[in-house]
Amino acid sequence: MNYYSLNKKSSNVTFKEALIKGLAPDKGLYFPEKINKLSESFIANINNYSNEEIAYECIHQFIGSEIPESDLRKIITDVLSFDFPLTKLNDQISFLELFHGPTMAFKDVGARFMARCLAYFLKNQDEKKSVTVLVATSGDTGGAVASGFYKVKGIKVVILYPKGKVSNVQEKQLTTLGENITALEVDGTFDDCQAMVKKAFLDKDLLNNINLTSANSINIARWLPQMFYFFFSYRDFKLSHSDKIAFSVPSGNFGNLCAGMMAKEMGLPINKFIASNNINDVVNRYLKTKIYDAKPSIQTISNAMDVGDPSNFVRIINIYKNNFNLIKNNLHTCSFTDDETVEGIKELINKFNYIPDPHGAVGFLGVKDFIESNPNYKCIILETAHPAKFSEVINLYTDNLVVPDQISSVINKKKKSVEIDGFLAFKNFLLYS
Repeated sequence: MNYYSLNKKSSNVTFKEALIKGLAPDKGLYFPEKINKLSESFIANINNYSNEEIAYECIHQFIGSEIPESDLRKIITDVLSFDFPLTKLNDQISFLELFHGPTMAFKDVGARFMARCLAYFLKNQDEKKSVTVLVATSGDTGGAVASGFYKVKGIKVVILYPKGKVSNVQEKQLTTLGENITALEVDGTFDDCQAMVKKAFLDKDLLNNINLTSANSINIARWLPQMFYFFFSYRDFKLSHSDKIAFSVPSGNFGNLCAGMMAKEMGLPINKFIASNNINDVVNRYLKTKIYDAKPSIQTISNAMDVGDPSNFVRIINIYKNNFNLIKNNLHTCSFTDDETVEGIKELINKFNYIPDPHGAVGFLGVKDFIESNPNYKCIILETAHPAKFSEVINLYTDNLVVPDQISSVINKKKKSVEIDGFLAFKNFLLYS
């Protein structure tokens, strides 16, 4: 499988090259040359397949022979070492819990998959030059990448995060590991962090001296494995033939939702996607006005969605051939304030005895908005992080929040970070540290 840049001004590359480059030289995101549908019998009999078998069927076409089947299956088994349970609120609405991995966030799967693929290529291709992985985070990505790449030989990880704009738990997860993981605390927003990462890939001094790649969802090896969730939950929901299904995805950089659209392109019978946003809602506004008006991100209690210019929306546009009406037919969008999010948290706790994180609460509000005009749909909400990662908010509304070991083990560790104030400081850090 080869990949092309969505800006279409760079040469096509292999999976390995796309993984290591992260971003194409023309600033474009990579996209697979083709998307093959899975067999109808596989979809019809999906109840008979394990998570590992489903994941292999989904991903192997995008890797081809670059990683042999036996090695790819081992990578998948290692990545999927935790559960992805569905929790029903009622017969119509369920939460897909994606927070049972090592950092208790949905990004554990993509980060672990990318880390293991990169380690495979470094080991088998005898690439002695170390690789520096850059990642911008608005919250959960940093911790997941730090955990996924921790102590991987030949790889250095540099995480940029916005000062004062991630939760205490999220900050500890990305600043306390040490070893090959370094956290840079940026005086700015997530968008500033993401812009610096993208700019680094275009800087000739950096490219001539450092082997750079990115672990944000702009990287195909971080993004594509997120398809797995949609297949797993479709299998476990046990739909009847007459059921219509919608997935509500708390959306920031739009990688998770875009992966769901890839799953649909591969044959998974998803009827609708719900992009549930906080007040950073550029895509929501676009589908109402046909004007894409990116704005600086605004801090909210659902901070992983504080993205003013989501990178992956260009992939969604590509999937639907730049057809505005086709995008709108497949995607329901809505946005909610922090006050509305709090009401969602309280409703889930008091009415359903379910403790969400703020992002899951936004996903729940998105479902409520959607089913007002689509009452016959069955809905799955992607619950993207454990509520204990946002205890500062959740503990205001319940006394029953349990802090799991993955979080309690890091909360008292000492933070280690380097403060930077712009791209020049970032560049000098990469070149001289």
